[in-house]
Amino acid sequence: MEYKRSSALFIEAQQYIPGGVNSPVRAFKAVGGHPIFVKSAKGAYLYDEDGNRLIDYINSWGPMILGHAYEPVVEAVIEKAKSGTSFGMPTEIETEIAKLAIEMVPGIDKIRFVNSGTEACMSAIRLARGFTSRNKIIKFAGCYHGHSDSFLIQAGSGASTFGMPNSPGVTVGTAQDTLLATYNNEASVRELFAANPHEIAALIVEPVAGNMGCIPPAAGFLQFLRDICSENNTLLIFDEVMTGFRLAKGGVQELYGITADICCFGKVIGGGLPVGAFAARREIMDFLAPVGPVYQAGTLSGNPLAMIAGLTMLRAINSDAELFKRLEEKCAYLENGLRVAFSETAIPFTINRVGSMISIHFAKESVVDFATAKLGDNEWFKKFFHGMLQEGVYIAPSAYESWFLTDALTYEDLDFTIRAAKKVAAEM
Repeated sequence: MEYKRSSALFIEAQQYIPGGVNSPVRAFKAVGGHPIFVKSAKGAYLYDEDGNRLIDYINSWGPMILGHAYEPVVEAVIEKAKSGTSFGMPTEIETEIAKLAIEMVPGIDKIRFVNSGTEACMSAIRLARGFTSRNKIIKFAGCYHGHSDSFLIQAGSGASTFGMPNSPGVTVGTAQDTLLATYNNEASVRELFAANPHEIAALIVEPVAGNMGCIPPAAGFLQFLRDICSENNTLLIFDEVMTGFRLAKGGVQELYGITADICCFGKVIGGGLPVGAFAARREIMDFLAPVGPVYQAGTLSGNPLAMIAGLTMLRAINSDAELFKRLEEKCAYLENGLRVAFSETAIPFTINRVGSMISIHFAKESVVDFATAKLGDNEWFKKFFHGMLQEGVYIAPSAYESWFLTDALTYEDLDFTIRAAKKVAAEM
């Protein structure tokens, strides 16, 4: 495949946009080469500026669970736009999507809509601090909760070490209120609670990690987090920006039967438009202004185009009793095919999957946290990424990202992908 126009567009973009992109992972820094510029998409396919068709396993990093340009969403957005695109005032549709989301997700009474997953997680932390009158939070190394200052923290030398900022512009003072634990490691969490009694407002976690590749929670880990947070009067926050409405109608809370205190949403809940949300039981959410003292606001929050896209998407998911069964079966089929493809080579690999999220790591060891994810051979991944791209299959341009399947994928698409992986693996 040739990408002459994409390359030219990238060169031009770099003159006007930092790095030529509006989100860093798009720049292909982790894999080398120039990013692909998309012209259009439909169903399971991307069509780039050079006329190539690619089977898409990113799906806008998760939202397109029913496929690109899903007609009911497109039609609803077009119709709503005719009545105006933004008002900065309440609309009935905000209540409609709120009622449906609350019906679908266990354990929440109220929800507030924002404009991104980053904003949802940032607001959830502020709410937790206000509700508990505490300052510190626990996050896990390798879990990404957006680019808010409190979350751009890397682990120190030990589980009880205060975090240090890993982005210029994040102050040491902010970092010191963020404590780092190890995902799937109960001891690291216990140590932090023991070292900081009565100080921890919230523990935030991707209940199924997706930003160090797909990493499922170990058996009993989420229940442990629920229990230790309850014992310490700390709020448990599930960042379900990736997993919400993707792994089940009620997300991870439904899938694993664990109830968080606050849930953060994004991606699927917006139907492809920029939407985030955070939700909790009534007593917590009523701490938000204008009812309570914790201030949070957004000029475009509840934008009618975003709300109608999200409402249409959630209605489609809620009414399709077989959707998650189909996605599970398709992703399991892909997993099995990838295992066969790489098992026929000497390349070290391991595959993680939960529902319609999957990732392949070029390492012999099981990948259970950020440290083991980093043991993967990135040079193997680069070869795999570019090999698949040449075959017409687009996967995440980073070894630390999950793939997201869409229901628009056919088994013919999956077979094509498996054949491509087998060919690329043999060449590698």
